[in-house]
Amino acid sequence: MPTTKVTRHGQITLPASVREQLGIEEGDIVEIEVEEERAVLMPKKLVDKSQAYFWTKRWQKGEKEAAEDIKAGRVKTFESVDELIKDLDKEA
Repeated sequence: MPTTKVTRHGQITLPASVREQLGIEEGDIVEIEVEEERAVLMPKKLVDKSQAYFWTKRWQKGEKEAAEDIKAGRVKTFESVDELIKDLDKEA
């Protein structure tokens, strides 16, 4: 198991084998959570503010539902917008 030393300013160097296993690269963000007497490191990625909606629980729930519908074949395709509107009017 790799080990590392804490420097004077509380910094540590993650061994290359750990960085490789976790896919951590220079400049990446790492979250640290204390669980009992352990420090758990979790690599994080920053998301552009304009894309943050995609990662909300509500949006991810919708993405999951859509993927399930597609997988189950519960989708329709249309050759034109007029065809789509006609189908929507039929169901209303």
